[in-house]
Amino acid sequence: MEKTSPVYTTENGCQDCYKCVRHCPVKAIRIVGGKASVMPAACVACGECVKVCPAHAKKIRSDLSRLKEMLSSGAKVYASVAPSFMGYFPGVTFGQIASALMRAGFAGVSETAHGAEAVSAHVARILEAAHEPLIISSACPAAVDMIRKYLPGYSQYISPLPSPLRAHSRLIHEHCGADAKVVFFGPCAAKKNEADAHPEEVALSLVFPAMQKLLEESGIEFEDEAPGILGEAQEGRFYSVEGGMNDTLRDGAADVRYLSVSGLDSLRRLLGGVDPEMLKARMGGRKIFLEALACPGGCVNGPAMPALGGSIATVFSTDATAPLQTSVGRCVSHCGVSAYPASPVNEKAPEEREIALALARVGKVSKSDELNCGACGYMTCRDFARALIAGKAEEAMCHTYLKKNFERTSNALIRYIPAGVVIVDGKGAIRECNRLFAELAGALEEFEALGNLEGLYVDSFLPEFSDLFKSALSHGSEIVKYRQSWRGRIVNVSVFPITRGGFAGAVVQDVTLNEGRREEIAAKAKAVIRKNVYTVQQVARLFGEHIAETEVMLNEIAGAYESHTEGRALRSTGSMDYLNG
Repeated sequence: MEKTSPVYTTENGCQDCYKCVRHCPVKAIRIVGGKASVMPAACVACGECVKVCPAHAKKIRSDLSRLKEMLSSGAKVYASVAPSFMGYFPGVTFGQIASALMRAGFAGVSETAHGAEAVSAHVARILEAAHEPLIISSACPAAVDMIRKYLPGYSQYISPLPSPLRAHSRLIHEHCGADAKVVFFGPCAAKKNEADAHPEEVALSLVFPAMQKLLEESGIEFEDEAPGILGEAQEGRFYSVEGGMNDTLRDGAADVRYLSVSGLDSLRRLLGGVDPEMLKARMGGRKIFLEALACPGGCVNGPAMPALGGSIATVFSTDATAPLQTSVGRCVSHCGVSAYPASPVNEKAPEEREIALALARVGKVSKSDELNCGACGYMTCRDFARALIAGKAEEAMCHTYLKKNFERTSNALIRYIPAGVVIVDGKGAIRECNRLFAELAGALEEFEALGNLEGLYVDSFLPEFSDLFKSALSHGSEIVKYRQSWRGRIVNVSVFPITRGGFAGAVVQDVTLNEGRREEIAAKAKAVIRKNVYTVQQVARLFGEHIAETEVMLNEIAGAYESHTEGRALRSTGSMDYLNG
């Protein structure tokens, strides 16, 4: 699972901007479905993508829950605090941090700078005896992994010493016992790789924000001070600043030049393109010590540091607590050795035919099509083609391909939509229109000759509606007018903003024929209505006459029946009188 690696992506947060690809020095980012994911095997955990991601979708693995379990387990847990804490917690002393962490459950706290001093002391001895033309510091795990994976020929020149963190961990174990659990706090994501690879030395590696969260959840503030378990560090505190390691090697070997390089791109530029085996002949017996750091400016600009963590104020604060003295000749126990064998990231080199086919997928069929603009995140179009072949990139990442695709699609829509379409800029000048608009505007001859009406002002064609464009641009809303008279026609006009204050478009639909048909249909309807009214009137009249005739007839029948009934009644009465008499 990706979240087991030091740096990962929250997929729902990724906004497919490809900024991480552009800034990743080793291009360890894969784009699938427009979403970026970290490739753990290729990643060196420099954390550059974490710093630049505008959506904060790139994260450094927390490990805070694991720390809480460790603290509650009853184990002896000791903290190793990186000297860059001065940039993350300005104005807070190491003693205050030590006191706060001990109240949170740590058995003791110490400065990683102690390990830095031990490493520098042993580097000085190596430099005196070395016959190699180049020695590269092993202090930064991200820089070391960069060399091992992407500049493997230089792995032989990496100093055979552990990093300051691992050296410090060994010192803590010597002082506090083999069962001590060492937890690192610092600005670095790559230190998690060290902890994962050497859990017997470093149990966990966390960043400063995790320390801050731990203390806040426990309601602990920086108040009183407590001493570190190995005393106060000295010159090693300046390791957090670019050139800080070299500063601890002052008064070292006379035949050594001390260089520093920070930023993995700068490291690649410095070492790339030169055969490492040729260095011995070029150096003429002299040596160069290279302090290599992944973060520009040093650890004070690490991925977990605030924006101003590496400011000159932090440098002065660090300088004020780090004596101007050398680590050369410092009496320390041996910090051990460490090997850094080459571990190249082997990607199959595609054939030229494959590259050509990949380039054709994004519309690059000739050398002139290869703009090498870098918008996709890769330096050249050919690098992007290799990424396409490797399944690390998608066609949509190519800016020019996407632009041309959009232009082709929009041009087709404008050309074939069954209405007049025109697009104008903020000054009212036509930028695009279709043939039907030119025909409606009476400018078909100019359109046929020029292929467009670009540069002409829309006021000369739609003077009746020029205010609509101004209103749409200023208010940012669509305006629709139905059945407007224009050049002897009846049209529906819809004017809409494309970018507020920038561009606006209009769709002009000729409804003259529809209106004519409407009048024809209305006339026919009126005729039908008149006929229906006449029929209803006739029916009503006939029905009225019939009712009248029926009424007369019924009255006659009723009258006759009534007379007959009365006669029978009289006759019946006479008979009764006769019988009774």
